[in-house]
Amino acid sequence: MLHFARWKSLSIVAVCLAGLILSLPNLFSKETVKAWPDWLPKAQMPLGLDLQGGAHLLLAANSDELKKDWLSSLREDARKVLREAKLYPASVNVVGGTVRVTLLKPQDSDAAVKELRTKVAQQIGNALIGTAGTDIAVAKGEGASIILTPTEAGFLNRQTNAITASIETINRRVNALGTSESTVVRQGSDRILVQFPGLSDTKGLKDLIGKTAKLSFHEVHASMTPAEAQQGRPPVGFAVYPSQDGYVDSYLLRDIPIVQGDELVDAQPGQDSRTGEWIISFRFNQAGARKFGRFTQANVGRPFAIVLDKQVLSAPVIREAILGGSGQISGRFSPDSATTLALQLRSGALPTELTIVEERTVGPSLGADSVSAGKTAAVVGAIATCVLMVFAYGTFGVIAVFALFFNMLLITATMSVVGMTLTLPGIAGLVLTLGMAVDANVLIYERIREEVRSGRSPINAIEAGFSRAFVTILDSQLTTLAAAIIMFILGAGPIRGFAVTLSVGIFTSIFTAVTVTRLLVAWWLAGQRARAHKIVVPV
Repeated sequence: MLHFARWKSLSIVAVCLAGLILSLPNLFSKETVKAWPDWLPKAQMPLGLDLQGGAHLLLAANSDELKKDWLSSLREDARKVLREAKLYPASVNVVGGTVRVTLLKPQDSDAAVKELRTKVAQQIGNALIGTAGTDIAVAKGEGASIILTPTEAGFLNRQTNAITASIETINRRVNALGTSESTVVRQGSDRILVQFPGLSDTKGLKDLIGKTAKLSFHEVHASMTPAEAQQGRPPVGFAVYPSQDGYVDSYLLRDIPIVQGDELVDAQPGQDSRTGEWIISFRFNQAGARKFGRFTQANVGRPFAIVLDKQVLSAPVIREAILGGSGQISGRFSPDSATTLALQLRSGALPTELTIVEERTVGPSLGADSVSAGKTAAVVGAIATCVLMVFAYGTFGVIAVFALFFNMLLITATMSVVGMTLTLPGIAGLVLTLGMAVDANVLIYERIREEVRSGRSPINAIEAGFSRAFVTILDSQLTTLAAAIIMFILGAGPIRGFAVTLSVGIFTSIFTAVTVTRLLVAWWLAGQRARAHKIVVPV
């Protein structure tokens, strides 16, 4: 146990030196670190919102819009399923909170109900509690009508999916700004918490994440004008959309888009080489390119509308078939608006509208106070721990202090390289890690004392102390790690920050308490032997 091959000793020393070097940038300001040569490490632990200040936004999903979109989608799905089954409906309309289907032939009701239950309604639930039922209740109404009613469980399931998708979209948008310090987590059933450290002006952040950015390409009605549609009754499947192109006030468009925005694979801002105006170049995936190519090929000379969040950006005329799957959007953009919109389109559309229900800006003074208080707590805890260890265990206490020092270096280096955000609860996790690391040394040293009292020789007592205490140390640390993992999975925000720091500290504590401490003790024993001293265990 106390014999180390040369390569093992060098490996342990190399790990400790790497921890020292990689943690050094945290002792200097960002400006100083940037001026260092490129070959030096520059990664620093990012500070959380509670330490450096920043923006705090609480977003709520628009449940009414989510229900409306669901009913609209359900209407189209029902119409498509019945037509494919050759059970032709006379009408399919949204009535209140339901979809009402009226069949041409009342005798087809039973077959239509079966088709709709099989192909439109979906089973919902999860593997833990089993199937909870269907998201759509299909029932026969009066005469030849069939009523499709979204269930409460179905809506909650759809809302959960929308919030999950929104979190992913917001993460992509925020991370595109070049930061890994932001936090986007779910809060409650229909809310999302966004925290962006270091940001004092929330306007740009709100513009970036608050817009749905639902892009779609629609067919323009060939003959009827929006005014005629508003005066009478618009054709089935068409609706009037307001315009932002500056030429007309509105357009009459087909509700079902030619291509959806989620079929875009790229969107980049740029300038038109002829006019110099800012545009957005886009590119479809293969499926979107085929749809767009077929439509433009069949509609040369006619306009089509580019719609963003239910407003027409532009309605260019198709001069020739667009078969390459790429094109450009013009809409009187400024450089900033073109860049922002391109970023939103690349990151994907939000599945539902999000409204800001809470907005706060945490000032840097709070962050400075928190950092100061955290530093004070950490320093006081570290000094008290070191004094107690030296007082209780003498030379071995000094060895434990060195191991504790390397433990802190390894934690700092790991969090810096990986980019783990340090929060105020994270500092609490660091202080707790100090105690846990020392506890491992205490277990080893007390075991050595027991072995000495039982009559073992000093070297045998030290070997037995390390080997027999290892199982206890590993068991206690793994138990704590399990608790930290559960906190990380089920917790959010500050709880996760605490769990992350604690988890990293567990691994470094095992390494330093068992490996680094054992190496230092082995070196101490070798020094005692070299000086021909009688070896006395200093515990």
